[in-house]
Amino acid sequence: MTVRSGSGLTANGLQQAARDHLWMHFTELASYQDTDVPVIARGEGPYVYDVNGKRYLDGLAGLFVSQVGHGRTEIAEAIAEQARTLAYFPIWTYAHPTAIELADRLADLAPGDLNRVFFTTSGSEAVESAWKLARQYFKLVGQPTRHKVISRRIAYHGTSMGALSITGLQAIKTPFEPLVPSTIQVPNTNIYRAPVHGDDPEAFGRWAADQVEEAILQNDPESVAAVYVEPVQNAGGCFPPPPGYFQRLREICDRYGVLLVSDEVICAFGRLGAYFGAQRFDYLPDIITFAKGVTSGYVPMGGLIAREKLVEPFQEEGTTFLHGNTFAGHPVAAAAALANLDIFENEGLIEHVQANAPVFRATLEKLLDLPIVGDVRGEGYFYGIELVKDKETKETFTDEESHRLLKGFLSPALFDAGLVCRADDRGDPVVQLSPPLICGPEHFAEIEGVLREVLTEAWRRI
Repeated sequence: MTVRSGSGLTANGLQQAARDHLWMHFTELASYQDTDVPVIARGEGPYVYDVNGKRYLDGLAGLFVSQVGHGRTEIAEAIAEQARTLAYFPIWTYAHPTAIELADRLADLAPGDLNRVFFTTSGSEAVESAWKLARQYFKLVGQPTRHKVISRRIAYHGTSMGALSITGLQAIKTPFEPLVPSTIQVPNTNIYRAPVHGDDPEAFGRWAADQVEEAILQNDPESVAAVYVEPVQNAGGCFPPPPGYFQRLREICDRYGVLLVSDEVICAFGRLGAYFGAQRFDYLPDIITFAKGVTSGYVPMGGLIAREKLVEPFQEEGTTFLHGNTFAGHPVAAAAALANLDIFENEGLIEHVQANAPVFRATLEKLLDLPIVGDVRGEGYFYGIELVKDKETKETFTDEESHRLLKGFLSPALFDAGLVCRADDRGDPVVQLSPPLICGPEHFAEIEGVLREVLTEAWRRI
C-alpha cells in the first residue's frame, strides 16, 4: 500500500516505492535492501538537496550535465513558453523554429565546416547515428566495404547496441553479446600507465596515434569507416591527449580515408574551457557527437554535427539518410538549449572556466601529498584522481580490494560528507570530478577538503 501526503509520497513512502518500483540504472539493486536510497529533491546553483534537506555540492554536475547549475529560471521559463507555443512536432520532413535556430547556432559555434546538425535525444543515439551516417555515406560514395569502427580501450561510448559495441569496456558488454560486429579497440592515452614512453609525452602521443594506424592496416584500410575518440577520455579516469596526438590522428585518418569522430557527449559545451573539445586541442573532426551539456540537463537532447563533405551525397535527388528519432529536435528541448547557450554568452562561462581551470587543477594537486593518491589528471573542469596502494611502484588494487574500497567505503563516505562525485572502477580505481561550470575557487576548496578527509580515512582502512 502506498502512503501519500497531500502533495505526494511521504519520505518513508518514497523509500518503499523506490525499492519496489524504480529500476535505477547501473545500480546493484541488492545494495539498497538494508539502506536508504539517496533521494535528491531539489537543486540550486552548484548544490543539490535531499528529501531531508541535507545539502551536497554537485561535484559531478549530475552526470557531466549541469553546466550552468541547478534552478535556472531562465531555462525553466523558456521551456514553459515553448510548451505553451508548440509542445511537440517532429522534424521528419517538417521543421519548427527552435530546431532551426538551434542548428544554426551550433553550426556557428562548431569548428571548421561542421555545419549540418542531426538531432537525437541522447548521447548513445548520437554515437550510433554517427556510425550509421558513416556507413551510408561510404555506400553513397562508392566505398561500400567501409563499415568497421576503431575506438580506444576502456572508452565508454553509450549503451545502445551499436554504441555499446564501440565501447571499450568488456565488463558491460559481455551480458549483451553477441553485439554488432566490426569494432576494434586500440590503446588509450593514459600516460600514467603507459607501456612505453611514459617519461616523454610527445613520443607517447605519437605511439598511441600510431596504434590506430596499425589497427587500420591490420583490419584492411578499405573496410574501416571511422575512428571514435573523446577529447578527454572519460572511463578509466579522465585521460587527456598527449601533445600532438590529435594532429597525428587527423593525418592518419586522412591518409586512409577514414572519418574521425570526436565523441563530445561529455567534453562539449564548456567542460574543457571551449564550446567543443576539438577546439581546445586544435583538431578538425569529421563528426562531433554531443548531448548532456547542450541543455545543461533541463531537457534530454543530443545530436551530431557533420562536415559539408558528408552531407553532399545526401543532397542528390532520391537520397535520404534513413534514420531518425520521434523526439529528436524536440521544440521544448531546443528552447532549453537556446536558453542554456544564452547563459553561456551572457555570463561568460567559457572565459570563466578558462580563468579558473588552473586553480581547480592546483587545488586538486594538493591531494598528491596523500599516500593513496597516485595521479591527478584531466582538463578544464573534468578531472580524475587515481588511487594506488604504492605511489612509488604505482601498484593498484585487486578487483576485490577496489570493490571494497570504492563501493564499500568511498562512495557512501563521500556522499555522507556532502560531495557528489564518482568513485569509478572501470579500469584502475579513480575518483572523478566534473563540477558545474559556475563553480569557483571556494567550491574547489570545499571539494578538496572533503576528499582529503575521506581519502585519509580510506588509507587507514586499507
